[in-house]
Amino acid sequence: MQKPIVQEIAAPSPAFRDFVTLAKPRITLSVVITAAAGLFLANRAGRLDEPVTTTTVLSTLLGMVLIVSGANALNMWIERESDKRMPRTMNRPLPGGRLAAKHALWFGVAISALAIPVLAIGANPLTALLAVVANLLYVLAYTPLKQHSQYALHVGAVPGAIPPLLGWTAATGRIDAAAGVLFAIMFLWQIPHFIAIALFRKADYARAGIVVTPNVVGELASRHTIIRWIFAVVATSFLVVPLGVAGHGYLISAAVLGAVWFIWGCYGLREGTGVRWARSLFGISILYQVLLFAALVINP
Repeated sequence: MQKPIVQEIAAPSPAFRDFVTLAKPRITLSVVITAAAGLFLANRAGRLDEPVTTTTVLSTLLGMVLIVSGANALNMWIERESDKRMPRTMNRPLPGGRLAAKHALWFGVAISALAIPVLAIGANPLTALLAVVANLLYVLAYTPLKQHSQYALHVGAVPGAIPPLLGWTAATGRIDAAAGVLFAIMFLWQIPHFIAIALFRKADYARAGIVVTPNVVGELASRHTIIRWIFAVVATSFLVVPLGVAGHGYLISAAVLGAVWFIWGCYGLREGTGVRWARSLFGISILYQVLLFAALVINP
């Protein structure tokens, strides 16, 4: 009796998995989610001259995947030498020797370039322009500046804050005050979030030659900086209510979430808090962002 033929599906090749790694899928997903939130909020707030089409939504999300993945790949290409000096990054495709540098370069350039017509035609030219600005700032300004100044963090926070703005402009075709507040929330949030990372990874960053706030001004000053920026984030998060983007239910949620994050930030000023506190603050900052945007979208 002849045995049935079972067609096996070939597993992804190592090269394919390495190209996916270059795109930093988790970071890309989080960016796409915030862009989708911006698009949704603009639609719900009634800021549209005409209804958002399915084509616009899909093109915006696809364009975001491409432009962010391209920026991430180019970031890894530029940092391939410094990545060899950090345990967290030394096994990435380029420092690990699994991909040639030129392949990563062309991959990043190609998908970044492909995103431009996708966004310009599928959404609008303004959205495409903002995406290009974000990509170039991340790759050509933030990435090389990390080797020279702690303020690279502030430069990098600009492209990091653009995604919800992209979603908003894809729906409306313009930048207004509400879009500016969404941008500001994301910009301000990144500063304490990344300083917390720098606190528990400062030795790795020093080994790789990356300049971060704790290695410049010290741990205590960095903790004070975190508190100031958390306060700024929380205060800014309330501004979407008078602008008509969210209601009183969101306001209560934002106040509670902000209070928890701020209080835990202040706890870090106590003597004896160290790496463990910094790691927990990093986790709380992620939870804050997720729940804040969830409250914005739900808007009870």
